[in-house]
Amino acid sequence: RHIMKILVMGLSGSGKTFLSKILQKELACAWYNADNLREMANDWDFSEEGRRRQCSRMKSLADFESENGRLVICDFICPTEDLRKSFNADFSIWMDTVKTSNYKDTDSIFQPPEDYDLRFRKWDQYSPKEIAKLISDV
Repeated sequence: RHIMKILVMGLSGSGKTFLSKILQKELACAWYNADNLREMANDWDFSEEGRRRQCSRMKSLADFESENGRLVICDFICPTEDLRKSFNADFSIWMDTVKTSNYKDTDSIFQPPEDYDLRFRKWDQYSPKEIAKLISDV
């Protein structure tokens, strides 16, 4: 399987952005952060429709990078299986380092992923070099 789209998902405060920033340097690839995209779109709607729209934005950008032969990381909560299927990542990293966040509405709808390639239970479980090797070996 050829890895192009990497999803880094998990609750707010789990380390998605921290990991993605380091991993982006290791892989020398594109990186899209959910908060940055929401800010650019001035769209802070966290309703079901707003979350679907955000997933669609992330998917469109990731697909654009992928279709142009570029590896891309997208980090966002992506709280439901439905959204994860819609995003259609080639490689998924679940940041399972926190059980609750400051956002109870998100916590209440977050479905623990059933399908992922890598799961972090603590911050330093894998080094960026180990992750990059896992991705390139797939």
